Amino acid sequence: MRCLALLLPLLLWSLPARAHPHVWIVVTSEVLFTDGKISGIRHHWTFDDMYSAFVTANLTEAGKSPSAADLAAIAQQNVADLKDFSYFTVPKESGRKVAFGEPSDISMTYDAKTQQATLHFTLPLQSALAGRAFAFQIYDPGYFVSFAFEKGQSVTLVGAPQGCSLSITKPQPLAQDDSKTLNESFFSGLSPGADFGIKLADRALVACP
Repeated sequence: MRCLALLLPLLLWSLPARAHPHVWIVVTSEVLFTDGKISGIRHHWTFDDMYSAFVTANLTEAGKSPSAADLAAIAQQNVADLKDFSYFTVPKESGRKVAFGEPSDISMTYDAKTQQATLHFTLPLQSALAGRAFAFQIYDPGYFVSFAFEKGQSVTLVGAPQGCSLSITKPQPLAQDDSKTLNESFFSGLSPGADFGIKLADRALVACP
């Protein structure tokens, strides 16, 4: 159940110990540069409509959409709970994992048209990087939560020096055994297993001269 820390503070929801809730999150991200070096990543995570309904339930009068102020405490709790899981974000420089500092600029917004909530937060790097081969992925290893980059321009570079480039690599198609495991776990309500999420994760690569 620890992999559901993103949900537990908010939902009065009881699940079996290995239940697979299938929460979907669509991601857009910004790679932040300061003085020519990569200084952090800013995330925007849009939750599926079911989770969004739980988040916003009873926050306002019937028929009114919650404001950012209404959602502020929920946003802070979400990001605090994500710390135990390294914010489901794996950054690497030349293949070596790098560490984040404390998150900042935390907020949550709600789109009345789509009826979806979006969590916004910035993950500063502990040490700024030159960005010659910086990559990151966003995934839940046990695939309790499904992350996917938004279609189109899902990742942007903010303040990048001239000559920096960005590419998004899609995961390879699942092998037959993996597809069978995923389908069986979906219908049985079980997790497909540790480190399964990385097999379905997009990869963003930043290269600077």
